Amino acid sequence: MVKVFSKAKNSQDILLRLSTVTSQDLVKGSTLLFFDEVQECPEIVTAIKFLVEEGSYRYVLSGSLLGVEIKNLRSAPVGYMDVKDMYPLDLEEFATAVGINDRIIDALRKHFTEGTAVDEFIHEKMMEVFRLYLIVGGMPAAVDKYLATNNLQDVMAEQQAIIRLYKQDIAKYDPDHKLYIQEIFDRIPAELDAKNKRFILKNLNENIKFSRYQNSFLWLKDAGVALPVYNVEEPTVPLILSSSRNLFKLFMADIGLLASLYADGIQLKILDNEPSINFGSVYENAVAQELWAHGFQLYYYNNKRQGELDFVIEQNGEVLPLEVKSGKDYERHKALTNVVNSTTYQISKAYVLCNDHVKKVGKITYLPIYMLMFIKKEQKLPTKYSIDLSGLV
Repeated sequence: MVKVFSKAKNSQDILLRLSTVTSQDLVKGSTLLFFDEVQECPEIVTAIKFLVEEGSYRYVLSGSLLGVEIKNLRSAPVGYMDVKDMYPLDLEEFATAVGINDRIIDALRKHFTEGTAVDEFIHEKMMEVFRLYLIVGGMPAAVDKYLATNNLQDVMAEQQAIIRLYKQDIAKYDPDHKLYIQEIFDRIPAELDAKNKRFILKNLNENIKFSRYQNSFLWLKDAGVALPVYNVEEPTVPLILSSSRNLFKLFMADIGLLASLYADGIQLKILDNEPSINFGSVYENAVAQELWAHGFQLYYYNNKRQGELDFVIEQNGEVLPLEVKSGKDYERHKALTNVVNSTTYQISKAYVLCNDHVKKVGKITYLPIYMLMFIKKEQKLPTKYSIDLSGLV
């Protein structure tokens, strides 16, 4: 495919060359051409401008690491290509895939909206689905393997194959920084298992400076491999103004891949909900993954006087604090109480994601962890707006 594009002189030449490598007839006005793994041939992305202008066919481009590779293009086709970010299956998509029907999802959404408790039987089943999601995750190949076999060993083998491909891509697409990137990637599970879950650079190298590793962190983010959650000094909008780029937590982009990196046997313990397991890191990773898929920028808040909030996000122009509790002491949240009660921050509501039922106490709503699927951005701005300038004539 590289030869088709690299030596073509114009759009007609490209189409002529394409017709020689496809067994299907190209029908003007109805054929859709799908190019996969385009990071292997960046010339396709550059050429798409001319193909769109030519107008005979429609085109879809897909691939991995495009967040990294497209940045390096000499001539990006601005205005000729819409970019759609793809994510692992979120929790609602996963629940649907394993057999939870729309009627149940709609009923759960109503409980979320109205703040009412879910039927105990349905609640327990949804908790089982959530724990299964912690193991399988949302990578399509892993989900397909689970649906086809129900064999978690096969799922783990699929996940470990994906991780090997990640490491191969690191070496292939950024050879100058591959050691730094792989070192950071390998440290993610251990850093998340630490007390405050913040990524500590000195655990990589005692004398290293952040500036030396910064591009490697950005590479993992842009490649869709890891999710940074930045610290903010104040839980006020806009959060980005008080964020710190060198204080952050680093989560895996897929919870199933994270689980596969832990010790053998943890999958069964997660399914059995064993109290000996520290669910804090896997719960928080699942929440980070879900919020990211829903379009939120991810932050956390840490203050010596107030304490730490697991996540703070912007929703409808306000700050929404989120605490993630995997144990029975989910009603203990000193930092959240401090921030919600502060007259400085004017927080109107907050969520605690836990294993229990829906319950509201003041501004704080306790939600079963699976209801994070309903925390989404809401569009309240008018879609159309015009100014009457007639008086200026």
